[in-house]
Amino acid sequence: MWEDIDVDTKLAVFALGGINEIGKNMYVIQYANDIVVIDCGSKFPDENLLGVDLIIQDISYLKEHRENVRALIVTHGHEDHIGGIPYFLKQLNVPVYATRLTLGLIQLRLKEHGLLRETELILINGDSTVDLGSISATFFKTNHSIPDCLGIAFETPEGTVVHTGDFKFDLTPVNDEYADLHKMAEIGKKGVLLLLSESTNAERPGFSQSERVVGGHIADAFRKAEGKIFISTFASNVHRVQQIIEAAHMTNRKIALLGRSMVNVVSVAEELGYLKIPEGMLIEPQEVDQMDPENVAIICTGSQGEPMAALSRLSSNNFRQVSVLPGDTVIFASSPIPGNEKSVSRIIDNLYRLGAKVIYGTGGATGMHVSGHAYREELKLMLSLMKPTYFIPIHGEYRMLELHREMAESIGVESENVFILNNGDVVDIQNGIARQTRHVEAGNVFVDGLGIGDVGRVVLRDRKLLSEEGMLIIIVSMSKADGRIISDPDTISRGFVYERDANELYKEVNQLVISTIKDAKPSTRYRQNDLKHAIRKSVEKLLYTRTRRKPMILPFIIEI
Repeated sequence: MWEDIDVDTKLAVFALGGINEIGKNMYVIQYANDIVVIDCGSKFPDENLLGVDLIIQDISYLKEHRENVRALIVTHGHEDHIGGIPYFLKQLNVPVYATRLTLGLIQLRLKEHGLLRETELILINGDSTVDLGSISATFFKTNHSIPDCLGIAFETPEGTVVHTGDFKFDLTPVNDEYADLHKMAEIGKKGVLLLLSESTNAERPGFSQSERVVGGHIADAFRKAEGKIFISTFASNVHRVQQIIEAAHMTNRKIALLGRSMVNVVSVAEELGYLKIPEGMLIEPQEVDQMDPENVAIICTGSQGEPMAALSRLSSNNFRQVSVLPGDTVIFASSPIPGNEKSVSRIIDNLYRLGAKVIYGTGGATGMHVSGHAYREELKLMLSLMKPTYFIPIHGEYRMLELHREMAESIGVESENVFILNNGDVVDIQNGIARQTRHVEAGNVFVDGLGIGDVGRVVLRDRKLLSEEGMLIIIVSMSKADGRIISDPDTISRGFVYERDANELYKEVNQLVISTIKDAKPSTRYRQNDLKHAIRKSVEKLLYTRTRRKPMILPFIIEI
């Protein structure tokens, strides 16, 4: 009865990304033969994924059922919700529904990938209704750290499924666009079968602070600052950028933008009316050093310690057009994402060495940052407004999901009606009864340069080995006719030992290679793969005995 969601008239809900992790969000709702996808984000790799640029979702299930995928609906414009869209559309060209600013940011990425003309982009807002076969979607406005965010209510034959998107309850939003509490309450009053709600700040008690609070601290810092001001924040935090612009205008400072993503987002946001910049206020980076330091503020990327971002290059005195000088003020208007603390600390140290005054702190300790995600009491408020029968906490690591489960139970959701899932776990609902008994394929796909999915565990294992132990290349010239060694082996190493100090070791390796070839059976000697394997094994054993290291050993046999 629960095996095939293609033919049965039942509701299925699952995630292909975003559960037990922060990033690469993608959620799927299916009723019979109609599939709707929510968000398509990316995630940045950790230091173990050497050379990988991005991590995106495995969409094998969606490709297998491509004729049933009706739409991709995007809740807002952050990278962890839109970063995977170009790669998704290259495999599944479906209509994309999003708000004005979100569509503007999506268009930037589609242009880079040459997909803009081929993609159907459809504008929605808080009052829109979208019919997608047996599923229809309505929307409600939410607050977050980027404008134009929506939650979604899906009407299905089984009942209403609500996806909150990323949200907080900001009662004094910078753009005066308030969360639609009345609509949320109406949805809850009509009855919500299943709620999917984000869990990012499930560990933080109380209520989050308003973004407007940050504006006051930024303005105060601008009034006190001497020299140039460098302020780093997420490019997509348009509300914060607006408050920086207002503080600069108040203190008679011109604004320069550093970093490609900052320039792109500000350009799109201003063009669409989400940013208001006084005429003549923006200057080019090359103009900064021509002006009095007290009359300039620079908004830059790199608040998370990214090595190639503007702030990192400024801190190492490696930005050609602008320099940080003694007496300048550098403000981190953000909080380090877990895992980025070391990179951020390194940049702060470098800035102090340059003589700058640095304002930084975690968790908004300086007042320069507040979270865009709901704290515990706000998560409870959303649960209370929606009053769901079933609940799936999403968008968080496992401990966050578990804490969110406890909150749901505290406001009256039955414990057996809360599902803590992994990516790919399917919750099936039929005749009002929900069960989790099956799994669809889900996982990580690595983007490396132009390659998508061509870097797997074997390649990453080799990269890790090369980075930790180095490599040894052994080149042997042999007679094709009789398998005789024509000249002594040539040994080359990289990242293993310093060659000038290893002459005796290399002589020993070369002698071992010669003896291994001579001792090989005739059948082995004439089969290159077998001979390479024998050389690799014997040299590996010698090197470990002599150095306690296991470099990658690459024998090359040249037949002449």
